Amino acid sequence: MKDKQLLMIPGPTPVPQSVLLAGAAPMINHRGPEFAEALEEVTEALKRVFQTRHDVFILTGSGTGGLEAAVVNALSPGDAVLSVSIGVFGDRFAAIAKAFGVKVEPLDFEWGTAADPEKIRARLAADNKKEIKAVMVTHNETSTGVTNDLAEIGPIVREHGALLLVDGISSLVAMDCQTDAWCLDLVVAGSQKAFMIPPGLVFIAINDRAWSAMEKASIPRFYWDLGQAKDYLARGQTPWTPAVPQVFQLRAALRILEAEGLQACFARHARQAGAVRAGVKALGLKMFAESSHASNAVTSIRKPDGVAVAALRKLLLDKYGVVLAGGQQTLKDEIFRIGHLGHVSESDIVATLGALGMALKELGGSVNPAAGVAATVEHLGGP
Repeated sequence: MKDKQLLMIPGPTPVPQSVLLAGAAPMINHRGPEFAEALEEVTEALKRVFQTRHDVFILTGSGTGGLEAAVVNALSPGDAVLSVSIGVFGDRFAAIAKAFGVKVEPLDFEWGTAADPEKIRARLAADNKKEIKAVMVTHNETSTGVTNDLAEIGPIVREHGALLLVDGISSLVAMDCQTDAWCLDLVVAGSQKAFMIPPGLVFIAINDRAWSAMEKASIPRFYWDLGQAKDYLARGQTPWTPAVPQVFQLRAALRILEAEGLQACFARHARQAGAVRAGVKALGLKMFAESSHASNAVTSIRKPDGVAVAALRKLLLDKYGVVLAGGQQTLKDEIFRIGHLGHVSESDIVATLGALGMALKELGGSVNPAAGVAATVEHLGGP
């Protein structure tokens, strides 16, 4: 059944049927009262998701567009920033800043590990003249399956006085991200991850410290101008034509998530992440990410000896209809990744581990193909 797939990648993620149908509602005037009502509802709900009392805006674009918005609104050409990177998307954040003339100092950590907060502290402590204007960090690095400890990093950056710009594209809803309590100044999230709606929207939370920096920021901006977004939101509108169907879908998805409860969402993702890892280990495979900071959104797995990642993914897709992600850049032929965020169910995880076991056996692996399912079911059946 080539038309039936089990999407187990870290984004886009499966979308509930009710959310899909919400996008098929009749089109309305994006400058009219109905849209204003929807925009107000989802904006207030997003504040609860971001755990902030400050401004949150909905922009039409990709997560990368949201990162660009963070850069152009908060920084000026020549500003010095510290780029904390643990993978592909941390590097992308830095590349965006460089493209706008920002002076980027990399603080890179080995892929598969999390950023060391003490090394961040040490670098900022050495900045006696307070030349570093901002620190950029990815909360959840999907390329490696590692989560950074923002609860520890945030106060360190705040003590120095720099802004903290956060790529939270794949972390929001899937894991705790306390924007205000953790001293996060500007946080970006994407619709196609744990929010359970199609790609097309990006969300950005910004506090008063970041607004103050924006008053001095001089990178040219137009489409991503958050000042414009704030002015129009006060009228119940967006500056530019929004993706109206995705706003309808966002409203439907947020209602589902709020009925479940934010803490329950975090617990669900943690439980399912544990189930995936239990099954993978039972198949004799090794994790790529350090266990202490393994992501609850995606699990990165080292390829077994004698099995090519491309061949494994192709077999899973062609024969079993299971879509897994490969590695990126230098990890392309070294790891594969299983996404378990958003509208992924426990039965999806059981099916994925069953298919993975059978595919590994078919490709010549010395493995009990049922072992992954057994371990996964045992984990899910536990307390």
